[in-house]
Amino acid sequence: MSSFQEYLHTPSAVLFDGVVPVPLWAVTQLTIESTFAVPQVVSASRRVAVPAHDDVLTVTAVLLGPLRFTWKLALENIAEASRHGTVLSRTTSGAVGGLVLLTAATIRTDLAVQALTVTMNASRRETLDVTMRLAHLPRPGSLAKLLDLASVGVGALTDLLPA
Repeated sequence: MSSFQEYLHTPSAVLFDGVVPVPLWAVTQLTIESTFAVPQVVSASRRVAVPAHDDVLTVTAVLLGPLRFTWKLALENIAEASRHGTVLSRTTSGAVGGLVLLTAATIRTDLAVQALTVTMNASRRETLDVTMRLAHLPRPGSLAKLLDLASVGVGALTDLLPA
């Protein structure tokens, strides 16, 4: 008999490549780090255009149950796909690319996996601890801002769901 509860009603996060959604049932930590570029101070007539900010998301989750190795393989495959272009970028003609992360805190498109770490622990044999570092590489345009606004609504709806 397993000591974990069979899959919860709603996953904490879903990572999606356009074909395979990978539910992360037990996300223990989500970190969103924004690094802001500060342009050099120069005369008003000579301004340099710099990106507003760079975002890196770190997701720590636990893969559990009999499908934990299946989810691990799926994460490895979509991590590789994020580097070479996903189905999503081909089907949207490049409007959306990379991976999509859906959580109560944020919805992000255009993600690429920078690092994927899987840890197995002898004391918790039925689980795999996963840490992913995802770089947000948004395309120019208003889609990223629109999705940030939509994530507020998703967060509110998630709060209303039964636990």
